[in-house]
Amino acid sequence: MTERKKKFGEEEITVIGEELKVGDSAPNFKAINNDLSEYDFYKEEEGKIKIISVVPSLDTSVCEIQTTKFNKAAADISPDVSIVTISNDLPFAQARFCSAKGIDQVKTVSDYNFLDFADKYATLIKELKLQNRAVFVVDKENKLVHVEYLEQNTELPDYKAALEAAKKLV
Repeated sequence: MTERKKKFGEEEITVIGEELKVGDSAPNFKAINNDLSEYDFYKEEEGKIKIISVVPSLDTSVCEIQTTKFNKAAADISPDVSIVTISNDLPFAQARFCSAKGIDQVKTVSDYNFLDFADKYATLIKELKLQNRAVFVVDKENKLVHVEYLEQNTELPDYKAALEAAKKLV
């Protein structure tokens, strides 16, 4: 299995898997919705342009900023675009976070149980069992049109690039 070195603050971490690239098929994955039902990416986002925002844990300042920014952007983007935030936080914690922070435009799903997303998108931090920060934009045919894996998990992604990539598909 491929392993890559990234940073989490001052600490060097290992992320498992080979990074996806623009033009690759976006793999289907299963995760858990906040109501504990199973989430199927292809089924639930069928026919939509998708932005997948990957965060280590919603209950941290950088992840909160990332999720809040995408939530705000969702209000100004086409209804053909779905924004999904994925982390390994428990669904209860995700629901509580969304309620407390007014996150109502972004769907949050948890990969804590299956680690299916982390495996297929190469985002699992080996030492922490958390997600490595990343952003993916997926077209209606489930092809990747924008891919950003962050080298440093305490930095924010390039929102503008991700949103522009999604808007070009509308």
